Amino acid sequence: MSKLFSPYTLGDLTLENRIVIPPMCQYSAHDGLATDWHLMHYGQLALSGAGLLIVEATAVEPEGRISPCDLGLWSDETQDALARVLGAVRRYSSMPLVLQLAHAGRKASTGLPWEGGDPIGPEQGGWVPCGPSCAAYDDASTPPQQLDTEGLRRVREAFVQATRRAASLGFEGVELHCAHGYLLHEFLSPLANTRTDAYGGSLDNRMRLALEIFEAMRQELPAGKLLGVRISATDWVEGGWDLDQSITLARELKQRGCAYIHVSSGGLSPRQKISLGPGYQVDFAEAIRKATGLPTIAVGLITAARQAEEIIATGQADLVALGRAMLYNPRWPWHAAAELGAQVLAPPQYLRCQPREYKALLRAMEQGEG
Repeated sequence: MSKLFSPYTLGDLTLENRIVIPPMCQYSAHDGLATDWHLMHYGQLALSGAGLLIVEATAVEPEGRISPCDLGLWSDETQDALARVLGAVRRYSSMPLVLQLAHAGRKASTGLPWEGGDPIGPEQGGWVPCGPSCAAYDDASTPPQQLDTEGLRRVREAFVQATRRAASLGFEGVELHCAHGYLLHEFLSPLANTRTDAYGGSLDNRMRLALEIFEAMRQELPAGKLLGVRISATDWVEGGWDLDQSITLARELKQRGCAYIHVSSGGLSPRQKISLGPGYQVDFAEAIRKATGLPTIAVGLITAARQAEEIIATGQADLVALGRAMLYNPRWPWHAAAELGAQVLAPPQYLRCQPREYKALLRAMEQGEG
């Protein structure tokens, strides 16, 4: 029996299989509002047969967006727009949905990636970003404003309010974004955080804001809702955030009720030197899992069915996330199930498509009123 297609329980939620669709920014919102693109994008991914879908990084305040076109959840209008997308997906798919909440910090205010992704100023629709310190991401970026006491309070409250909105929308959980060089990762890393107050210096101080926000979010979520965290396990830069510090953070998060750790890496510094290769981040997920006992999601150039199967079967991670591979082939779980002799949920409208040699491949998922 395939381990990749075995059920897995996270808190009160039982997933059909171990395949996760990770958050992938679409840069297709209008003033933070979800659009028809999101309806089409998440509609097709919710029919893919994966066990869990995590919605893209959603900014908790306008200044927390990576670009002016990022998805947001900071007002009734942004909540209503996301509710429209969520309602359409829910009518036709029973796949559990988690929402990633984020703040871009000093990496905010950039153009669209397919237009170069360069930093933009107010005259181009951008703004002055904020961060733990005044150091810019690189020479081309606008130096951020250092968050003062009031700024820290504002950011904490923005995460709390967005968590409250996510819970009322009916997401099965929330994922706190502490990775890829965005605000909370910036506070964690000594490369970006040069503060001398209670939020800088020692590891305990650098973890303080992320842990405070996590605790406040956990209090807002009903007991049965998941609260996970995505981290960069290393900056890939000497003297930066690393695996040992990530393990310490994971232990602190576990004590506070963290449901899982979603393990990525990098994104904080242009000086990073990453050793790319199939599954290049899986070892980080395995180390954190072994050291803490927390469920982990492994991600990073996982593209083949038997590669994903081996990660689960050997205990390197509890779940595997496929990003680009799912965009390239939104039916990846179907094909993986066929290769591994497993079964996957599919909309009843599509049951007749399964090839003759895979008669038991697809099983009808529950649907609401269309």
